[in-house]
Amino acid sequence: MRASTTTMAAVAQTLSEQRDPIHSEWSDWIAKRLESAPHIRRDTIERQLRLLVELLTVMTGPHRREASDLWLSASEWYGRTAALRGLAAGEIVEEFQFLRELLIRHLAELVTSLAPRQSMAAALRLSRLVDTATAHAVVGYTDALVESLLERQGIPLGAHETEESEVEDRLAQLEVEFAQLKSSSD
Repeated sequence: MRASTTTMAAVAQTLSEQRDPIHSEWSDWIAKRLESAPHIRRDTIERQLRLLVELLTVMTGPHRREASDLWLSASEWYGRTAALRGLAAGEIVEEFQFLRELLIRHLAELVTSLAPRQSMAAALRLSRLVDTATAHAVVGYTDALVESLLERQGIPLGAHETEESEVEDRLAQLEVEFAQLKSSSD
């Protein structure tokens, strides 16, 4: 079942209009978890979440093929950062499930106004995007844990030993790639 171009354009438009509230609600929900990982600043996590929401908007529109690799890279980096925050793999899944809930709430009016077949196709497309991001975040998380074990001869690398500047540097690279993607598609 495929969503039509018109349907996905409507989803992208609505998501674009709702991205600030989605980002804000997702950030606030995750901020409650940051109390256990104060070494990763809230504004750094908020930048990551903003990038993911912005990319999700692009992934629902006509430039999804061009944005696909960046979507996967940003999701994987989110998982690596989650490892530094001391999360368990299941907690990463919870964070993306909350994004799915937010998408359902913020896009419900549009989705229910569509023809049933298009409504289902749009919901499935969004769900696949969140599932793909979740899977890549878990891969990034697992890779980070394995690397830390190998680097430290089996002793896990503590998050406090990893500088936030590394997280911010990679995030800045992803943001630059996104800006280039946007400028090339405009």
